[in-house]
Amino acid sequence: MSRIGRKPITVPKGVEVTIDKGNFVTVKGSKGTLTQQLHREVRILQEDGTITVERLSDSKLHKALHGLTRTLIYNMVVGVTDGWQRNLEINGVGYRAQMEGKTLVLNLGFSHQVRLDPPPDVQYQVGDRKSANEPLPVIVRGIDKQIVGEEAARIRGLRPPEPYKGKGVKYAEEKVRRKAGKAGKAR
Repeated sequence: MSRIGRKPITVPKGVEVTIDKGNFVTVKGSKGTLTQQLHREVRILQEDGTITVERLSDSKLHKALHGLTRTLIYNMVVGVTDGWQRNLEINGVGYRAQMEGKTLVLNLGFSHQVRLDPPPDVQYQVGDRKSANEPLPVIVRGIDKQIVGEEAARIRGLRPPEPYKGKGVKYAEEKVRRKAGKAGKAR
């Protein structure tokens, strides 16, 4: 049995979970509401403030769906209570980020500024640079883990970090493998 799939999900106070026919799961909390249709080949049970996920058989499909379904429901519960966030860092001379209302404006070495409007239930935040040598932090926050991850990947994809000087946009926990530059001609 899946070790993740067996773990029950405790529903915190103030969170309302409804499971409809066809495995439509709706989670309401203080930060918002998330709805998702999960696979029909898995049984979702709710009792006494806990949610458990059971599989119908030991087939390969049911084993794969067991842990996945439990994780998706858990991510929804955490999203409406605490929310999700991804931290990015911008490195490079002249690379900047600023907020104009809800729009994120990025200067990433292009001939133009890049303007990004957030999708619903997602917010951007730009931190302060402590010194000129430190990277500029950009935070993506939201209640849906998948959308937060996609937005962070979209921002990173505009200018991924390059291996020679490390310039670009990277995740805060990402390590950029640096390469040595050209070696001088030996005489």
